[in-house]
Amino acid sequence: MTFQTTEPPFRFRQGTRPLLISMPHVGTYLPPALAARFTDEARHVPDTDWHLERLYDFADELGASVLFATHSRYVVDMNRPPDNANLYPGQDTTGLCPVDTFDKTPVYAAGDVPDEAEIQTRVDAIWQPYHRQLRAELDRLRSVHGRIALWDAHSIRSVLPRFFEGRLTDMNLGTANGASCDPSLAAALLGIAQSDPAYSGVLNGRFKGGHITRTYGNPAQGVHAVQLEMTQASYMQEQLPFDYLPDVASRVQPLLRQMIETVLEFVERDPPATR
Repeated sequence: MTFQTTEPPFRFRQGTRPLLISMPHVGTYLPPALAARFTDEARHVPDTDWHLERLYDFADELGASVLFATHSRYVVDMNRPPDNANLYPGQDTTGLCPVDTFDKTPVYAAGDVPDEAEIQTRVDAIWQPYHRQLRAELDRLRSVHGRIALWDAHSIRSVLPRFFEGRLTDMNLGTANGASCDPSLAAALLGIAQSDPAYSGVLNGRFKGGHITRTYGNPAQGVHAVQLEMTQASYMQEQLPFDYLPDVASRVQPLLRQMIETVLEFVERDPPATR
């Protein structure tokens, strides 16, 4: 199968402070020819990280740069390595170009899953441009500020038996087991996540950070990367029609903002690394 798209691979807003917020799973676009191959369920793109741009609507005010995916993760997953290696060996995961949903139902109605050539075309058209922009902005921020941060923003349904038992912790911070971020910053963020009894928080639990966190986080080089995977129940309706719930979201937004402000304070307080 061939693959074509007319939609840009990402949207980007450049900020003024040493932070890039990446949102690799917010995209919902499906090229029509591809959508025609999908099941009805998959065309609703249920595994989207819905409404994160709205949830993080304070990002511009704080001066952060923001990078958004436009295409659904069912087209190509920006947070998987391009060789499709499993980031959690021994655990069930979805791939670079998923063939099933989080509920383990088929994405492709007739079973015509993408072959290696089609997957490579999607990587070239969408995955690579997103990561080139991500790398270019991190390099620009490093050249201007010295020490910088990358915040990889995610959300997921609170109950997903395929990936975890019971109900997921609300705030799942990942720093690749400490490799992608200074431990004192990670500890401060965990303290914020656990500061409100209405929410639960964990560091490097079920979600330790995906390809983006693991690839770009390099504290020794002045790049501190953190992934936050938060439960969608904390701000939205988890089933169709996946509505944003302003009253619910308004209770968790102060915690998110405090986390982002803490990241900025950390990288701006510390002395610049050698350039």
